[in-house]
Amino acid sequence: MSLFAAAIVSTTIFAPPVGAQPAKVVDGDWPLYRHDTAGTGYSPLAKITTNNVGGLAQAWSYRLQSDASAAAEKGPGRGRGGANSEATPIVVNGVMYLPAASSVVALEPESGKKIWEYSVTGGAPSRRGVAYWPGDKSNPPRILFTVGRRLIALNANTGKVDPGFGKEGELDMVVPYNSVPLIYKNVVVVGANTPAGPIGAPGNARAFDARTGAKLWEFSSVAQPGQPGHDSWEDDSWKNRSGVNAWPFYFSVDERRGLVYLPLASPASDFYGGDRKGANLYGNSIVAVDVQTGKYKWHFQTIHHDLWDHDPPAPPTLFDITRGGKTIPALALTTKSGYIYILNRETGRPIFGVEERPVPKSDVPGEQAFRTQPFPLKPPPIARDSYRAEDLVTAEDTTAEHVEACKDLIAKNGGVNNEGPYTTWAYRAESAPIKSSLVFPGALGGANWGGIAWDPNSGYAFVVSQDEGALGWMEKTPEGSPVPYDRITLDGSGPGRGNFEVRVGGTAWPCQKPPWGRLIAVNTVTGEFAWQIPLGITEGLPEAKQNTGRPALAGAIVTAGGVLFVGSTDDNRFRAIEAKTGKQLWVTKLDRRANANPITYQGKDGKQYVAIVASDSLVAFTLP
Repeated sequence: MSLFAAAIVSTTIFAPPVGAQPAKVVDGDWPLYRHDTAGTGYSPLAKITTNNVGGLAQAWSYRLQSDASAAAEKGPGRGRGGANSEATPIVVNGVMYLPAASSVVALEPESGKKIWEYSVTGGAPSRRGVAYWPGDKSNPPRILFTVGRRLIALNANTGKVDPGFGKEGELDMVVPYNSVPLIYKNVVVVGANTPAGPIGAPGNARAFDARTGAKLWEFSSVAQPGQPGHDSWEDDSWKNRSGVNAWPFYFSVDERRGLVYLPLASPASDFYGGDRKGANLYGNSIVAVDVQTGKYKWHFQTIHHDLWDHDPPAPPTLFDITRGGKTIPALALTTKSGYIYILNRETGRPIFGVEERPVPKSDVPGEQAFRTQPFPLKPPPIARDSYRAEDLVTAEDTTAEHVEACKDLIAKNGGVNNEGPYTTWAYRAESAPIKSSLVFPGALGGANWGGIAWDPNSGYAFVVSQDEGALGWMEKTPEGSPVPYDRITLDGSGPGRGNFEVRVGGTAWPCQKPPWGRLIAVNTVTGEFAWQIPLGITEGLPEAKQNTGRPALAGAIVTAGGVLFVGSTDDNRFRAIEAKTGKQLWVTKLDRRANANPITYQGKDGKQYVAIVASDSLVAFTLP
């Protein structure tokens, strides 16, 4: 396949959608992070419907963090799995499994009663989830999870370490992975979370034997000599290159074709690429490899030579599209840059076409921004990707005080410059006045790690997206720094810093006109939006203005009952939405933010439950 996908524009007459491969479901379980290996976030359960979902009530809750550990953390924090946990539980054979703050627990999914608990020492379990392996004739079923660079296996029945895996129940992955292992048959696939800096450990995906822990394969995320795309690294800049992480929370697999899809992040460093001229494959790419061997099959790059940290934050969702009487095996991939790429999952070729368009240049010394970027012809952008002066919020949108605070923010940044999609960071010479670029979307997206939910009944793909801009400029770094230039913001560096927003009553209010967060349904047969709604409210505004949408990182799920469930927004709401229309059917306010993907499952009592982690508690709902 060529380095850049050619634009493919179809004129085929559209036909009604058909379902994807049916998920393997046992008694209404939710056995994987996104329910099935295709990553659809779809459940065939239908006891909760559009007609009765308004009657949902809390059934039980489970505290993920003890009072003592909460006090030790001293604040909201993100690091120990309890406060602001992003965990999505799994339910297998009538038992729920998930990570707590410093342990892994098994619960009765009808009551939240603890079955067993394994206390983790020497670190904390990934705050994102665990995986289940069903075992074989020689080994019991296992729960696998990561603790930094450790991959640990527990006996799923007892919660005790299973000594048959690795060395006394665990193995050293060398490079840490902070998310959920994918288990397909006897293969365990993990990603990588490398430290900051352009030189260091590679962000390669790896696979291990679920029975013994033996290493099966490792895929080089930086194209090595002899690999397709190796020539996209000029001047041997591929050597010892860090970043290009396979960091997402989970992976998806095409079982029929035996392919696992690896979404790979931007190369390090995030905002300066003068030391890595070229397209930098497989940075910002989706790569299909053989799940048993790790052998390369194809790739598609969403950004050439990334300078914005706009990697694909979630694995693709897999489904089939029927057009002109033919079934096309498809996948949909989100990016932080605010686009969805719908590709043929067998070949990597765009289904609705992709066009290489010229984008702004960089004035940072030594930097060469790539001259073009790939824009999907369909679907439309799922997030704001440009800004003009008239897009500044007005008093009619929110309040006069908000407008004045935003104008003050712009003045402090020396004004703002935006040249459309892929605006580069402004260069500030030593002692020169501050001048900022305003980049849309910001470093957090766009869509983030929640992924796409796909409904086989309607053919709709559902994505949560936020409209958050980022301010900043590039300037020379101190002597001895890893890179000669780096992004600077008024409030420091790091994810979420330099956002185009102000604080009002302790809440972040973006400075462009709403909406600030959306839930979008894409018709995967036509490539067009079926509907979109603001997702989340801003309570500090008068009631008539509150429907602004709010920033959100996690995603939604959808059910055969025609109901879509979503938390994620920072207004602490958990919502049920009609999948066909986008109409809100039910909403409840939680004690804290539900910054996680929900699940639904059937209990032994025959009831359908919906559960979501709300920061430091797991909360489950059902009908009376």
